[in-house]
Amino acid sequence: MNLWRRQFAAVLMAMAGAAAMCGESVPQRARIKDVATIEGIRDNQLVGYGLVVGLKGTGDSSQTVFPAQTLISALQRMGITVPQTGSNSASNMQVKNMAAVFVVATLPPFSRPGYKMDVTVSSGGDARSLEGGILLMTPLYGPDGQIYAQAQGSLVLGGYLATGGGNARQMNHPTTARIPGGALVERPVVFDLRDMPSINVILNDADFHTAENMAAAIDAALGMPRAHAVDSRRVEVVSLVNEDRAALLDRIESVEIEISPRARVVVNERTGTVVIGGKVLLQPVSILHGGLTVNVISEVKVSQPNPMAAGTTQVVRQTTVQAEDKPVNRIDLKEGATVEDLVQELQRTGAGARDVISILQAMKEAGALEAELEVL
Repeated sequence: MNLWRRQFAAVLMAMAGAAAMCGESVPQRARIKDVATIEGIRDNQLVGYGLVVGLKGTGDSSQTVFPAQTLISALQRMGITVPQTGSNSASNMQVKNMAAVFVVATLPPFSRPGYKMDVTVSSGGDARSLEGGILLMTPLYGPDGQIYAQAQGSLVLGGYLATGGGNARQMNHPTTARIPGGALVERPVVFDLRDMPSINVILNDADFHTAENMAAAIDAALGMPRAHAVDSRRVEVVSLVNEDRAALLDRIESVEIEISPRARVVVNERTGTVVIGGKVLLQPVSILHGGLTVNVISEVKVSQPNPMAAGTTQVVRQTTVQAEDKPVNRIDLKEGATVEDLVQELQRTGAGARDVISILQAMKEAGALEAELEVL
């Protein structure tokens, strides 16, 4: 427990140092390409359903019906008829060496036919492992139902499953794999820069101050007033007739602007992680924090009769309840207190990760934490 306390104290001090650096009034600058995107130039998600073959008995069981249905359909397209009755019928088909999978990929913008992209393959049935499998040709569909790519190839796993003699050892997830360059683009997403009457630059984080700074910086780089902030996220840049759009986008994305990060505190209650970013300000506040710990301990004991005495051996369960009411810890933050002061006080009281999260949430409700609190 003491080691855990020391490790958590080190995390708190690192948080304080990061928050102190973020809280300095030094302007931060970044390129537009790092904090914004161009409207219309985006990735497109693709998905498909296929069949992985060549597994060593780790595929889907006979209880999963759709791998067999997929195999029958594939064989019929190849001119092979599967009987519906008899010992070799479809109902007696074994599919343990194959698995039904879903294939997903991301189609980058301006992709042309023949472009290769990576795909991710995940089991859709009860297969135990996809190790050693090969994905058969699988069409990948876009949101409009059209086929944009075809995927096929050998799977690369980041884990394994080994079994033998009733024992098993598993590393990572053997039912998910990747195929580097396993998909070929068959249909492009039509998008022509020359059809853009204006260019809209979209900020990743909405902020009016940053949007105005971006518009002013773009005007200065282009040498004329051509950009204006439409709202807190979008800046519109007017393009001239017959202007090279690619060159214009190159000039816009390389412009450096001054940004104002939003004061934000992110906490992950599942892992106990607290990250403080931006210029976080604290108001005067007094914090009282304590806790009641209740432990219920159940012990199993054996009661035996005396030698040569009548009676039988009995198993007796004894339950003990222990309650510990911890003293209340008090923290006073005065005018001008910083995040470092808060962290030092929390470290002094021996607060744990869950305590810090509860205190931050209470401070936000009380108006003492001037930052956006995001709970993951």
